[in-house]
Formats: sequence, structure tokens, C-alpha cells
Amino acid sequence: MPSRQPSRRPGPRPPRPSRIPRRPPPREGLVRLQKVLAEAGVASRRACEELILAGEVEVDGEVVRELPCFVDPRTARIEVSGQRLAAPAAPRTVMIFKPRGVVSTNRDPHGRRRAIDLVPHAPGERLYPVGRLDVDSSGLLLLTNDGALANRLAHPRYGVHKGYEVLVSGRIDDAVLERLQKGVFLADRRKGRAARASASEIRVLRREGARTILYLELSEGRNRQVRRMLERFGHDVKRLRRVAMGPLQLGDLRPGEWRALTDREHAALESAAFGGAVATPAAAPRAASFARDRRSAASRRGPLPEGGSPANNVVHPRGAAARKRRRDDRDVRSPRGRRDPRGR
Repeated sequence: MPSRQPSRRPGPRPPRPSRIPRRPPPREGLVRLQKVLAEAGVASRRACEELILAGEVEVDGEVVRELPCFVDPRTARIEVSGQRLAAPAAPRTVMIFKPRGVVSTNRDPHGRRRAIDLVPHAPGERLYPVGRLDVDSSGLLLLTNDGALANRLAHPRYGVHKGYEVLVSGRIDDAVLERLQKGVFLADRRKGRAARASASEIRVLRREGARTILYLELSEGRNRQVRRMLERFGHDVKRLRRVAMGPLQLGDLRPGEWRALTDREHAALESAAFGGAVATPAAAPRAASFARDRRSAASRRGPLPEGGSPANNVVHPRGAAARKRRRDDRDVRSPRGRRDPRGR
């Protein structure tokens, strides 16, 4: 009988070659062409991609029709529809006290007043908000033309904390504070499921009869997160103001006012964004006074944007969308499958 060959265990399979050819990584200093165009104020990044694919963009005399395309913005000669692109603008970051009723987006189809309208800037200069403050909230908002800095400050991965002063109805006891710091499950439409939302720090600043003023810190910025977290425990948010972002404090700014960052503040902000350490507000805030938010900022508003009117600045937050969010949060279930209406 023929001898049996000893069985051999199959080794690891070699990796299957990818059908998509891998592109070599860009060299140091090269940037995607559509990003260079967007930061120069040509259009949004998506619109710039369409311009490139349509053959409207030339780099060093050659028409670009494919993406990705990497260029060195310091040396490349870029033309869009026959017009040469101006040199990259110097980085600029300003702090603004966004009033209530002002939207933080740069494009609003309803013609409401935008935060960008409060800051004078040259034609073609593109400033955009770092993160978002919803229209019912006020406080510290940064506007910048530095895309890398904005991404680092806004993305929760980099741990730059934001501090908020919140005026809520009712007296909040220590048990609720503990639950808020541990986290509650809120509906997250981007993920298609419930996700835990928590406060990295929360404490009571002052109690006034049937109202409580809180200081709360977050390392992420989900849609109306603070309001939804407190609504889970039956506390409506009456006023919400962002007072800190990383090492920056709102300070003595009034609603509608803005100022450029000092060199020291800009260095501290870049260190918080790119240094890798968790950036928390530098000092504890004093007890909040929301009288500043009740003052009218009409004297500092200047002319309304084209198509805007005072009527368009009146906002009614309790609409169908807000009711839908509350229903979604009430329907959140815990990971074990049982209904979790109060975050327990």
C-alpha cells in the first residue's frame, strides 16, 4: 500500500490583489486641488470638484479633468475659467459672540441673519464657522479660513472640549447630574441607531427658585445635544450659551461683537488642536448672568443681508422637527433591548 503523506495545515492565504490600483501617497506639502480652490473662495469643495471635472481648471498650463489631483499651492499656477487664482490668504481666526436668532451656517435658504454677516471681511475672503451653534443658542463661535484648524477643533476625535452655561427649568439634584455625566442614549440619525451622549464635566453654578444654572462641558457636538440630554429628565433649556472652547474664554464680548485672536490665544489654540493633549477650558466660569442675551444687538447689526428682513430673524424653535427629535429620543432603547425612556 502506498504510504500516506502527512497532512499539512494550510498556511495563511496570501492577500488577494486589489482590483483598484493604489495611488502613491502625496508628497509633503501637496494639497488636493479642490481644497485649494475652496479655501481661495472660488466655491464650495463639491462645486470645485465639478469645475475640475468640467475642464474649467488649469494647473501650470495643463487642463485637469480627473481627480484626485494634488498641487503645491505655494508654487502652482492655477487658473479657473481663464482667470488666475490669487495667492493663498493669510490664516485668519476671529471670535464672535453669536446672538440668539443668528444662524451659524454660511448658506441659509430662509434669508436669516448669519454669523458671517457680523464680521467685516474682504470680497472673496472665505470665513466659515468652527462647528455649529444652533439658532436658539448664543455664545462663543470661531470663524476661520484655516480648514485644518477648524477640523481639529470641531472633530471629537481630538478632544477639544467646549464649555456651556445652561439655564434650565426646575431644580436638578445630584442623581440627575451623575446620570448626565455617565451618559444617556440619544437617537443618532447618522449612525442609524442610538448612541451614548455624556458630559465630561457638569456642575451647578447657582439655583434660583425653580430654575438652575449649570456649567457643562462636551467633547462632541451632536445636534442640539445639551437640550436633548436635559429634556430626557424633564428639564427644558431656557437659555444656552457657549462660554469656552479649549483654552479660549468668551470674556467681556457682548452679543453681536467680535474680535481677532491675539497671538498668544492663536498659539494656545493651535497647541490644543495639534498638540495631542485633551484641551479643556482654562478657568472655571463665574456664575452666569443671561442679561446680556436679553439686550438687543440691533445697534451693532448693521445692514441686513440681501433678502433678509427683521421678520426673518424671528425663530420659533418648537416646530415639527423639534417634536420629531423628542419622539426619536423617547423611543430609544438600551443595548439590552428594553425601553429606556429616562436614560436609565
